Amino acid sequence: MVLNMNYAIKVQNMSKSYNSGILKMDILKDINLTIKQGEFVSVMGPSGSGKSTLLYIMGGLDKPTEGSVEINGKELFKMNDGEHSRLRRRNIGFVFQFYNLVPNLNVEDNIMLPILLDGKKVKEYRNKLDEILETVGLSDRRKHTPRELSGGQQQRVAIARALINEPDIILADEPIGNLDSKTGTEVMTLLKKINKEKGKTIVQVTHSDEAAGYGDRILNVKDGCLCSNVF
Repeated sequence: MVLNMNYAIKVQNMSKSYNSGILKMDILKDINLTIKQGEFVSVMGPSGSGKSTLLYIMGGLDKPTEGSVEINGKELFKMNDGEHSRLRRRNIGFVFQFYNLVPNLNVEDNIMLPILLDGKKVKEYRNKLDEILETVGLSDRRKHTPRELSGGQQQRVAIARALINEPDIILADEPIGNLDSKTGTEVMTLLKKINKEKGKTIVQVTHSDEAAGYGDRILNVKDGCLCSNVF
């Protein structure tokens, strides 16, 4: 049976809390959210508002205390560990503020890590690797290690790594938070290009009004609540 839907992510009645001794800390409160396939959504909010926790839960890196998260129609937290891991590896690409590259691996090998971890044959992805290197503008840096790259180039490697498994969804946590303004603009332009030309659903967490403006809409999180949608 083929599921017919136009959303990539659906969050329903989702809350997240931690217990510290006798105190309960509410991080997210009754979040309801739908993100359409191919949409570019920016999530903003002050430090400690819960926006990064929301992103990690949508990506399956953290678990909610209550509620559900659906990825392409499948409930993420009703899966067994194997199904959960496979969906996360194959359907979601992650981009983080600090790149998370392996220092002693070159650009090619860093990009191909998800393929190795998924047990696939690297040689079958060589053409895809060439295409992605061209997309992110690093064809001439493929044999360089991270220490030989600028911050913007390292983030481009991280974006390429997020793309290699051809995921439907890219989740980015402060993707330009560690970059100067010029380089940050270049990275955001690249993400927007990937969104438009490849049809990827992108959700980014950002403090930057300029970066948020690349999204189709902005979600504001404050004190754990989703307080407004701006179209």
